[in-house]
Amino acid sequence: MKYARVEDWMTRKLVTISPKQTLPAAHKLMKDYSIRRLPVVDAGQLIGILTLGDIREASPSDATSLSIFELNYLLAELTVDRIMTKDPITVTPATRLSEAANLMLQHKIGGLPVLEGHKLVGIITESDIFRAYVRLAESQNTLEAVHA
Repeated sequence: MKYARVEDWMTRKLVTISPKQTLPAAHKLMKDYSIRRLPVVDAGQLIGILTLGDIREASPSDATSLSIFELNYLLAELTVDRIMTKDPITVTPATRLSEAANLMLQHKIGGLPVLEGHKLVGIITESDIFRAYVRLAESQNTLEAVHA
């Protein structure tokens, strides 16, 4: 695991969103693709990241005095750029997987956009790291069984 690189385990097929898309559009994308985070891209550049947690925090509490119609209107007008995390922490494809995992732990985040120069080329998530750990542990067990 110590020599594994982000590029070996990152998700390359990305779903992104533009900063002027609405919150309902972002939430629908996340549901449709079963994902918890969306890189926010403007003019080909990563400018932020939006998570399911960000959407939950932006949603009104049950204690609001607004009507359901007022709430729906306000949510429909709220755009991604208003609630996204700007300038997210990123890694490169060559970053060691252990370093990416440490960044996620240190900053209490579940995923990191992967940039090659200024181009978004992937995302590495805690699920990708778990998958890598399991596969690498299984291959280590196989090697130990062969040499036993």
